[in-house]
Amino acid sequence: MSTLLVIAKAPVAGRVKTRLTPHFTPEQAAGLAQAALQDTLEAVLATPATRRVLVLDGERGPWAPREIEVVPQCAGGLDARLAAAFSHAEGPALLIGMDTPQITPELLAQGLDFNETDAWFGPADDGGFWALGLAEPDPALLLGVPMSVPHTGREQRRRLTSSGRAVRDLPELCDVDTPADAAQVAAAVPGTRFAALHAGLCAVAR
Repeated sequence: MSTLLVIAKAPVAGRVKTRLTPHFTPEQAAGLAQAALQDTLEAVLATPATRRVLVLDGERGPWAPREIEVVPQCAGGLDARLAAAFSHAEGPALLIGMDTPQITPELLAQGLDFNETDAWFGPADDGGFWALGLAEPDPALLLGVPMSVPHTGREQRRRLTSSGRAVRDLPELCDVDTPADAAQVAAAVPGTRFAALHAGLCAVAR
């Protein structure tokens, strides 16, 4: 039984993607967050998996497809919330965030294939990571890892290898955190909701 986990915040103005402001208004930043989340969930739905679970900080909205199971995030730091997300998995699991609308079902399916590895690690170009796949989920692998710092990804990957697990890497992706990130990702995936909204917002701003 394989599980796809998405950890996310509900796209509420002033609570998500605050680093996109003041280039975008809080409402526009929340709109971009919602578009990214919708693109992400669309890819998740198109990926073969036994369960698809959205681990959500906030209230479910109409942007969440009914086929997606929604559970609340726990309290605590990001390391604790990521670790707790894996508790919703029964068997092998791949955990991703809402910041990479450029993901594809093929990429997610790769991260759920544990035939030749114990773990998958998806590095982000800011030094973090966008995906973590575990054949046998263990919260201890995440607890205490320093989050949102330039060496987060390096430390998380070291935890995996130090545990004796065989680790394979997924392609490096750009997380959408800053206006520059948003422009880079939108250019890479022109057919997405995220790219369409980004183009519209930038056109209005001109």
